[in-house]
Amino acid sequence: MGSVIFFENRDPTKTIIWLLILGVLPVLGALLYLLLGRVVRKRRVSRHKQVRLEKTEEILKDRQVRPSVEDVQQAGDIPMNRKLARLLFNDADAPLTLNNRSQVLTNGKKTFRVLFAELEKAKDHIHLEYYIFHNDAIGKDILNLLMRKAAEGVKIRVLVDGLGNSSLTKRFGELKKVGVETAGFYPVRFPFLSRRLNLRNHRKIVVIDGRVGFLGGLNVGDEYLSRNKKIGFWRDTFLKLEGDSVNSLQTVFLNDWNVATHEGINGTRYYPQALQLGNQLTQIAATGPDSDWGSMLQIFFVALTSAEKTIYIETPYFIPDEGSVMALKTAALSGIDVRIILMGVPDHKITYWASLSYVEELLESGVRIYRYTKGILHAKVLILDTEIGVVGSTNFDIRSFSLNFEISAFIYDPTFAQRLEIDFHQDLADSEELLLEEYKLRSFSNRIKESSARLFSPLL
Repeated sequence: MGSVIFFENRDPTKTIIWLLILGVLPVLGALLYLLLGRVVRKRRVSRHKQVRLEKTEEILKDRQVRPSVEDVQQAGDIPMNRKLARLLFNDADAPLTLNNRSQVLTNGKKTFRVLFAELEKAKDHIHLEYYIFHNDAIGKDILNLLMRKAAEGVKIRVLVDGLGNSSLTKRFGELKKVGVETAGFYPVRFPFLSRRLNLRNHRKIVVIDGRVGFLGGLNVGDEYLSRNKKIGFWRDTFLKLEGDSVNSLQTVFLNDWNVATHEGINGTRYYPQALQLGNQLTQIAATGPDSDWGSMLQIFFVALTSAEKTIYIETPYFIPDEGSVMALKTAALSGIDVRIILMGVPDHKITYWASLSYVEELLESGVRIYRYTKGILHAKVLILDTEIGVVGSTNFDIRSFSLNFEISAFIYDPTFAQRLEIDFHQDLADSEELLLEEYKLRSFSNRIKESSARLFSPLL
């Protein structure tokens, strides 16, 4: 097994860690490697994934704006916008669309209120895709609504990640009786024999009649409404989209559904002609382990190195690669206002301590870092120069960059970016800033936790 690990030619740090684990704990190390460590080649994932939706290009050829040199000028005269738009198109196959409008939904109450209102309006179909879908109070409310809409003749499909949704899968039979179609993405039945255990679908997508779409950080569960007393207040961000960008969300859902069910679902009913709604230039980036170029890691790197004034980041899990750390430090040293809000109340302790291991070196370069103390911070937001706003499911960590199937909306619009900044500054007020001199005085035991968690962070 050591020879197998050696000849995989993966990141040297990961190779060394796995060899050390294997040497110190041979039996346990071998089992852990079989469970968590095996490499799944991109072409292998793509072979299972790609039902290319051949009709989609034909359906949308007159509706989607493809970024030629002239088209990208719609992103404005800002070089950062044009550079990022080209990269998103070439790296993540993200069409550039102009006829869009959006609504930022802050936290669970507003998100679910707007979501329920749109679900009630459904006439033709409802597509839901979630990483976590609990069969608790809010989950049951949504399922009951879906069952009622199915009885009205609305076609409904529910796709959940194939790991950790046992409470919902128990209800699949009940849903199917009333016509709701359900599926699990990459279910894991024999963990030690499956290479897919680490490949999780972390996306949160809702598409209603092909006219309204949602994406962001919220799953379905009472905790996202701050109803769980043990967890407390839950801070998150979701996004409602209308216009041509919904076509991209629809394509992602149908492709994921095809992966899970091997059904080649497509057709004009899923891509209705959008009304003229606005002029928000938008790209939907769907990335994952099947991406050809590493996608979101490259996209975030270019975003960080292209900003000239401000970089604002909110992320619950912060385990960057060395390139991203260098980009953040270089930006701060160049005089750019770089601020990062991290989770202050940990829900996953190893990830929490690994995130803190990067704090001191970033503070030394001038990056300002905050810990959110009001509750659980789960929002995934990036704001650049008050020009570009990014909302989605992608955390700023290795797992989101390389293992998870993720989705994010990039919107080139100062008004949208300003709206995100309002929430960002409120979150700053609900956070504690970490100061370099004080942080250097942290206890030795905390330093051990940080260093130990960081050592194993490539395996998380």
